Amino acid sequence: MPPVNMVARTSSNENAHFVLVPLMTQGHIIPMVDMARLLAERGAVVTLVTTPINASRIKITMDIVHLSGLPIRFPELRFPCDVVGLPLGCENLDLITDRSHFHSFFKATSLLREPLLVYLREQQRPPSYVFFDVCTPWAADIARELNIPRMVFHGYLAFSLLCLHNIRQHNLYKQVTSNNEAFNVPGLPQDHQVIQVTKAKAPGIFNSPGWEKFHDEIIEAEMNADGVILNSFHDLESPYVEAYEQALGAKAWAVGPFSLCLKDDDFISKAARGNKASIDEQQCLSWLDTMEIGSVIHASFGSITHMSPAQLIEIGTGLEESGHPFIWVIKKSEMSPEVEQWLKEGFEERVKSRGVVVKGWAPQLMILSHPAVGGFMTHCGWNSVLEAVSIGVQMLTWPHFADQFLNEKLVVDVLKIGITMGIETGMVLVKSDKVEMSVRCLMDQGDGRLERRWRVKELSRMARKAMEGGGSSYENTTLLIEHVLVMQNEKKVLQGNKL
Repeated sequence: MPPVNMVARTSSNENAHFVLVPLMTQGHIIPMVDMARLLAERGAVVTLVTTPINASRIKITMDIVHLSGLPIRFPELRFPCDVVGLPLGCENLDLITDRSHFHSFFKATSLLREPLLVYLREQQRPPSYVFFDVCTPWAADIARELNIPRMVFHGYLAFSLLCLHNIRQHNLYKQVTSNNEAFNVPGLPQDHQVIQVTKAKAPGIFNSPGWEKFHDEIIEAEMNADGVILNSFHDLESPYVEAYEQALGAKAWAVGPFSLCLKDDDFISKAARGNKASIDEQQCLSWLDTMEIGSVIHASFGSITHMSPAQLIEIGTGLEESGHPFIWVIKKSEMSPEVEQWLKEGFEERVKSRGVVVKGWAPQLMILSHPAVGGFMTHCGWNSVLEAVSIGVQMLTWPHFADQFLNEKLVVDVLKIGITMGIETGMVLVKSDKVEMSVRCLMDQGDGRLERRWRVKELSRMARKAMEGGGSSYENTTLLIEHVLVMQNEKKVLQGNKL
């Protein structure tokens, strides 16, 4: 097993105890686990909240952490499915197949407040700081109860957060006449290009009917937090980080990309990141080894984006007709009898020499890290985008909801490291000929492809530099821990003066 990087541990850092509270879904748990490792490698004690089902998904990672001696705790709190009427075991958002259960899921998540508070009060070393997921505003109440500061952890980047913040502040959603009416995002840094969006492509956080109370709780928790943690780095979007800090009136700590906490040769951790893979990792790597450098496109759309059977068949047909080698991920929840039959009726046989279909969870970071992979068809979830950036892989963007259309704007229009499928809404069926044409446009030789690849490789170099000693994210992590220790000491002084 590759050794864990234990650099920069100090005795003073060991006095810091961070509590990390993720939303129970893979896109939020994965970066929180990465961040826990980064903080623990710097000497801090970390408590990362989980539940039995979610802990089972990251068991290999937990075992690696424990064997390495990193001071990370993974308390498994009982998830109260029965209390809110959820089917037993629905402890992760990707396990919710009935959209009518979404409210119940978030209600169940909020009921973790009391057991977590009890757990933290029982610890010999009291927590110094709470980092709570933007979608768990109830965790801010725990920080208030324990009289400790808190920061909000965003799965979004500063660019998207700034856009959404300014749209909300200018009340633009109430000024447009339809979801598809285009408008310019106000208040972006000067000398940067105009960003035009629609309400459909920049819907905000829980901005749908029926979620008003939860939306207000999220905004209140964010505005009252001590700062914001960003899985980003300054060379990627420094003007937007600075503008977002000014708009929010609080510090935004860019301390990523978190995925770079895993070293290049740490095969076990990359393969196990997020969940147990549904494919033999060694066989996957061996297959990639037979492909030409930069020839393979990886197609994957995150853990909760759901494609219809008809759309999956169009994607598969387009990948086949493109002529390029590919690894295509279909989630277990998408494996309908119709899709299974179509795969078995000839598709898998026809593409077996140049295509791999993963039915379930794929070790995405491991796949993207292989030199044979030259393109990434993605839903534009920020974790996926940043993984591609940190490794240096150009993207074909296919956003569906939430921040994904804004992330696409950054990738395609600002950074110019990808091309768009031209999706206006996630509800329209995209035909196979458009998939084929888009894959060819991304992967085939040409000036545009060479320029995109050069830009993303340069950003990858910057990302790695940011995470190394002396880099912006490394130094921000140092300052973050120092900030926590200063606040902790000030609290002790205040308590002493009251005695």
